Amino acid sequence: MNILLVNHYAGSPALGMEFRPYYLAREWVRAGHRVQIVAADFSHVRAVQPPPGDSVVDGIRYRYYPTPAYQGNGLGRVKNIGAFLRQLWADTPRLIAEAQPDVVIASSTYPMDIWVARRIARRAGAKLVYEVHDLWPLSPIELSGMSRRHPFIVLCQAAEDAAYRDADVVVSMLPKVHGHMASRGLDLKKLHIVPNGIALDEWEGVPEPLREDAAQALAAARAAAGAGPVVGYAGSMGEPNALDVLLDAAAQLRGEPLRFVLVGSGHEQARLAARVQAEGLTNVTMLPPIPKAQVRGFLAQVDIAYIGWQRVSLYRFGIAPNKLMDYMMAARPVLHSVEAGNDPVAEAGCGLTVPPQDPAAVAAGLRRLAALPAAERAAMGERGRAFVQAHHTYPVLARRFIEAVT
Repeated sequence: MNILLVNHYAGSPALGMEFRPYYLAREWVRAGHRVQIVAADFSHVRAVQPPPGDSVVDGIRYRYYPTPAYQGNGLGRVKNIGAFLRQLWADTPRLIAEAQPDVVIASSTYPMDIWVARRIARRAGAKLVYEVHDLWPLSPIELSGMSRRHPFIVLCQAAEDAAYRDADVVVSMLPKVHGHMASRGLDLKKLHIVPNGIALDEWEGVPEPLREDAAQALAAARAAAGAGPVVGYAGSMGEPNALDVLLDAAAQLRGEPLRFVLVGSGHEQARLAARVQAEGLTNVTMLPPIPKAQVRGFLAQVDIAYIGWQRVSLYRFGIAPNKLMDYMMAARPVLHSVEAGNDPVAEAGCGLTVPPQDPAAVAAGLRRLAALPAAERAAMGERGRAFVQAHHTYPVLARRFIEAVT
């Protein structure tokens, strides 16, 4: 098939997030399909911004439209979205002529791309697919407290309703969305669940050597912990990641044989680092982000991996975190601090789940995992790896996606 994928934030291993469009498209190309991705040339989630124009990466055609830079979630981001969608709308005739799509996928986190994707699909006689990353407008309503009467929320709601009404297929990464989508008019026969996953080839061969500061921090943590485990975190450092809860737990565990090494970046990074310094949390080391290719090596040198969430009602629809897939593929036992519609850690039996936003529960959970024999923690980790290999590799997910749209 000829597949046109609209994802405002699409990246690649060289550019950074979002990775999912690249990994799915690479598998589709390997299976003989032809893929054109269209995206904006500026995204807040990419590490490197590409030049506008056309390029080819691993057989995947990319087209990046020039858009204004922005910071945060204010008017600048809205202008960036508008610039991207206007150019995509204007480029419809050329895209149809060049890509000749059989399938058009709207997949930009926000739902407003459904209107231009619908226009392209109708003119090309193609099947229209709406891919859901997060539930908009529920996400800004429930996470940011935006009013349902805010003009931006009204626009998002109109787009979401149009997507459920007009799409031939809806693909969701979140597994517990059926009730919500049905309440907004979706015929659930259209719905297919295709979660996040990992790329197997990134876990083959010898891991890329760790950056020196990260290697030294892990060695120092292990020496300081004595026979105790090292707790690792690798990912974004924002409010949703509940790292204050982890630091609170680390404070409660002061004097015990556990050490914490956190790598990543985000708008909370500087504040969290200042907190570690001010509170004298000598059992915690914070480092800048490491390249994606080094995450595997980092995780191989920690004994327990932490992932936490805020207590947010939105998670009743399920979660699909990328870093948890990495933790599980690395065969690390996981301390999961969450309350959500699904729990991959519990499903896989690869760790321990405790309530969110509860430092005492996190500290107690870490003590329980630390007290287990190393062989038992290793068995937990292996169960996680087996679970990911069975259900969450991109060859499996790409095939499920294609089966959903054919």
